[in-house]
Amino acid sequence: MFPVRRLMMAAASNSVSLKHGLSLWCPHSGSFSRAQPKSSVSFRSFRRSYVVASSAFANENREFVIVGGGNAAGYAARTFVEHGMADGRLCIVTKEAFAPYERPALTKGYLFPLDKKPARLPGFHTCVGSGGERQTPEWYKDKGIETFYQDPVTGIDIENQTLKTNSGKLLKYGALLIATGCTASRFPDRIGGGLPGVHYIRDVADADSLISSLEKAKKVVIVGGGYIGMEVAAAAVGWKLDTTIIFPENHLLQRLFTPSLARKYEEFYQENGVKFLKGASIKNLEAGADGRVSSVRLEDGSSIEADTVVIGIGAKPAVSPFEQVGLNSTVGGIQVDGLFRTKIPGIFAVGDVAAFPLKLYDRVTRVEHVDHARRSAQHCVKSLLTAHTQIYDYLPYFYSRVFEYEGSPRKIWWQFFGDNVGETVEIGNFDPKIATFWIDSGKLKGVLLESGSPEEFELLPKLARFQPSVDKAKLQSASSTEMFDISFFLGTSESMHKQNKQSC
Repeated sequence: MFPVRRLMMAAASNSVSLKHGLSLWCPHSGSFSRAQPKSSVSFRSFRRSYVVASSAFANENREFVIVGGGNAAGYAARTFVEHGMADGRLCIVTKEAFAPYERPALTKGYLFPLDKKPARLPGFHTCVGSGGERQTPEWYKDKGIETFYQDPVTGIDIENQTLKTNSGKLLKYGALLIATGCTASRFPDRIGGGLPGVHYIRDVADADSLISSLEKAKKVVIVGGGYIGMEVAAAAVGWKLDTTIIFPENHLLQRLFTPSLARKYEEFYQENGVKFLKGASIKNLEAGADGRVSSVRLEDGSSIEADTVVIGIGAKPAVSPFEQVGLNSTVGGIQVDGLFRTKIPGIFAVGDVAAFPLKLYDRVTRVEHVDHARRSAQHCVKSLLTAHTQIYDYLPYFYSRVFEYEGSPRKIWWQFFGDNVGETVEIGNFDPKIATFWIDSGKLKGVLLESGSPEEFELLPKLARFQPSVDKAKLQSASSTEMFDISFFLGTSESMHKQNKQSC
């Protein structure tokens, strides 16, 4: 298969016949008609039309290759199928031993003890998270999608459009979709980060290893007060284990929660037996006589006993071996435009690994969340296969669900939409409902709701996207019922009013 750049330079003809019956059409290179993202990266347009004579895979050439085995890969595969471009055309290469699955289940349901009916594969293969057909390994076979499991990509030759895998395979691609996600940030081995009994969680193998420890554990220490810390701690409560969360910040989920909101969640966790050590720094993890982790030593010299330690201190975009494709030095990840094109024609990046222009807030960002993984993959593939040129217009969305097992005194579920900037107004007492509104320059920028109704949750993205003007005093005096009546915001924003008419 010829390199894309060589094809685009062929002036004699726009149609190039490839071996094995594949015909590739490329228009001449051009510049974007839309505004570029605020970065120094320059992108060239790239569009293809494919005609395939046979559905059988060629020995060397693949029209489309997805690298990665997470949500983005699964939703990208579904979009290829929906456009009739998967059978005999699409290949997935992943380090995973399983077909793509919904990763949020790993900390929200997989870690429960057996009597709590934990989530298990194939129950959460993509794309069930958004109500689609479960994409089991059989699904990929039935759709004619070639898959290479447990064989991560180790190198790329951009000029020759070739990937090399760990097993030594050489795969030529026509279009490449990078969906490698993130890897867990780890403690260095020199301070005990690799001791038996120390766990990180990013995939099913990690979760299985942690469960084997939880089955024998008595004292669990969780390092990190973010999503992973909160969700793993809730699961540990289901195992009836002595559980402590340690983090250096002043409160839980400091990147999003206000101090007041965090306090409500912390009190609930404490009522369920979870202990907190805030503002604490860890010096090292110590091993016992059997070589397993036995305690966590803090910088102040104190230590906490632990036979199981879970590290949840964030993640890093999995960009190796794709650094040469073009990275963003500010937010990390692979730089792309609003159609998820990298600076290399024919190469795309989606999901956690993509540094993309966030149109709504006019900045380049990365989003590590399942909703973005799904939407970015679908948007990218649709743009690749059709004349679709609409720039990705994402509204940031985050959520968590904890204590959702049988016998739990209360199930927790919050959703956040928008941007957490400006001052905040909090309404409700967590009994069970509580809402936090972020207001900047008189306009609503973000909103978080705990234990809302389906109708209330449905309103959140509308409010966050259209940013109505807000009377702070009026909002502060509103009841929990009034604040989620859409008429409460009408008259303060013409765009919100128009949107409400459209939705009706």
